[in-house]
Amino acid sequence: MNDSSKTFRTKQNKFNSKSNLQNVRSDFTNGIRNIQNRLKTNEENVMKSAAEITKEFYEAFQKKDATKMGTLYSDSVIFNDPVFNNLNATEARGMWQMLISRGKDLKLKFGEIQSEGDTGKVTWEAYYTFSKTGKKVHNVIQAELVCKDGKIIKHTDRFGFYRWSRQALGLPGLLFGFLPFLKNKIRTEARKGLDLYLKRQK
Repeated sequence: MNDSSKTFRTKQNKFNSKSNLQNVRSDFTNGIRNIQNRLKTNEENVMKSAAEITKEFYEAFQKKDATKMGTLYSDSVIFNDPVFNNLNATEARGMWQMLISRGKDLKLKFGEIQSEGDTGKVTWEAYYTFSKTGKKVHNVIQAELVCKDGKIIKHTDRFGFYRWSRQALGLPGLLFGFLPFLKNKIRTEARKGLDLYLKRQK
C-alpha cells in the first residue's frame, strides 16, 4: 500500500469518526430537548389549578369540542350524574361525544367557578331538544371536578331529575318522574344507548 492510500484511509477514518461523533451529539441533544419539553408540559399541567382546569373544560364544552374535554380527563377518571353512573374514562369521553354529536341545538353557559383545594365547582346550564320526545329542556347542573396533576380524576354532576323529566318527557315525567322505576328506566336506556354508540365508534 503506498503512502497516498494510507493517507486517504487515515483521513477517511477521521472523517467517519467525526461524523459518528456529530451524530451521537445530535441524538443526545435531541433526546435532552424531548425530555425538557415533556418536563415543561408536565410542569404546566401540575401548575394548573382546579379552577383553571374546570374553566378550560366548560369552555371546550361551549365550543362543542369533545376531544378537548376528553384530554382534560385522567385515564382513571370516574363520572357520575343522575342518569349515568360510574363511567370510566372511555365511557365518559364517549358520553360527551355522543351528547354533543346529537345535540344539534345544544347551548351552554356556566357561572363563576369556585375552587376548594383540588376541586373546581361550577353551575352550568344546558339548553337543548330532547331527541326522543322533541321537547325543549333547560337543565341546571351543579358540577364538581376533582383534579390531580393537571387532570380531572372525578367528575360529579347533580341536577333535579324530576324537574328534568317533566321537561324532557312531558306528562309521563310529570306523573312518574319522582318514582324510582322511571329513573331506573331512563338510566337503563341511556346506558344501552352509550354502549351502542361506543361499539359503533370502534
